[in-house]
Amino acid sequence: MAPNRSGTTPELDEAAKTQLAWTCWWGIPTCFRCQIETDPDKADIAIVGVPHSSGNGTTERDQHLGPRAVRNVSPEYQRYHREFGFAPWERCRIADFGDVPLPRAMDNDDTMHDIAHWYRRLDAARTRPVSVGGDHSITLPILRAIAGPDSTLAGEPVAVIHFDAHHDTYGLDELGAEHYLGNDEWAGAWGRLMAEEGLVDPARVTQIGMRGHKTGANEGIESARLGYRVIEKEEFDQLGVDAVVAEVRKRVGEAPAYITFDLDVLDTTEAPGVANLEAGYPGMRMIEAMRTLQGLRGLDIVGTDVVCLMPTKDHPNNITSINASVILFEQICLIADCLK
Repeated sequence: MAPNRSGTTPELDEAAKTQLAWTCWWGIPTCFRCQIETDPDKADIAIVGVPHSSGNGTTERDQHLGPRAVRNVSPEYQRYHREFGFAPWERCRIADFGDVPLPRAMDNDDTMHDIAHWYRRLDAARTRPVSVGGDHSITLPILRAIAGPDSTLAGEPVAVIHFDAHHDTYGLDELGAEHYLGNDEWAGAWGRLMAEEGLVDPARVTQIGMRGHKTGANEGIESARLGYRVIEKEEFDQLGVDAVVAEVRKRVGEAPAYITFDLDVLDTTEAPGVANLEAGYPGMRMIEAMRTLQGLRGLDIVGTDVVCLMPTKDHPNNITSINASVILFEQICLIADCLK
């Protein structure tokens, strides 16, 4: 380091390192100020950016900027969990593994293979991923890596808890085609493909928060056909958080579970920076999302993601990115708690 005006060179002593954890505007902007790591054997939880947006090509495509936006704002949210009573950073090894390399990012179906290949390194080390997207197509290759036949789960289907304004199970009956503008494994089909490939137990899948006008009379037919439990936003309001949590926990049981959180499930006032805004129908409020996630404490969470952040549409105060960080923090704490 260069000397300061007094002629001395500032060093990061223990007190300075403690102060570093409290600042969000200097130093390398890693997720939650976690150290950078590349070796899965040196982490229990890997925070991973997946800067991919060619899986949802009909809406704005800046979702690939999501991971960088979260890294920029999340250092301020390296917190102690008020309700759980611990700091996850002190409970287990958590590191920022950077972004998945995507050399063929404009070719969605090829990129699905690249993402799955990268995540298999984490799975082999039994390091649990917390991912930042990217569009919602990224969930499918992550599940292929951690729940496929060659995974450490040896093909045991996982439970999935899916927060979203949309079903993402679109197929032939809803689109009139098996592909979407040339993409087979796109952001609106991953929820169907994960069941067709045997990655999930449909009886243990819960979809929460769907709302807005339908794209057609058949929307949601695939979710029903697959046997998913769909709790649309209107029913969520009727049941309340506690009843929804009880139903999710009953469906998951003792199975390993994956949480995927599309930010468009949130009300547009709290998450304006998303790809598919559903205006006119109130979305989930942040406190409802947080309480629902906290109610999942004790489940065996093997991985999570937060997707569809579009920072170029966000409010100047970065509220969508900040709320994405809050959701990620809750997810990290759920995994850290089950690793204790």
